[in-house]
Amino acid sequence: MDSNEKYLRKNIGRKIKLARSRTNYTQEKLAEKLSLSTRYISQLERGIAFGSATTIINLCKALNISSNFLFDDLIDNQASSLNDLVDDKFLEAYLKLNNYNKEVVYLLTTQLVKMQEEKSGNYKDA
Repeated sequence: MDSNEKYLRKNIGRKIKLARSRTNYTQEKLAEKLSLSTRYISQLERGIAFGSATTIINLCKALNISSNFLFDDLIDNQASSLNDLVDDKFLEAYLKLNNYNKEVVYLLTTQLVKMQEEKSGNYKDA
């Protein structure tokens, strides 16, 4: 397996893990839902294994995600990778928040950016 294939598998596996985390499924629960082994789910998430088209479709359905979530940034060379935009630990925790707390995080980060821009003299009124 070449380095590009490893990168693709790890990227997709990371997204599967994030989506599973968002649904609050354990690897065991997801494996049961898909009639797969827990070991196989672990291998998918670590990029060691790559599922068949049927497995990927069933994963998307079980995790309530689109195939775009898994593949978009890998196909579009102009798109930023999720790795470049958000820390994994932050994203996993954020996805577990309820809508109220997601709004709190949004408001807090908006205020932090505003304070940062004001401090650096780059603040622009909208």
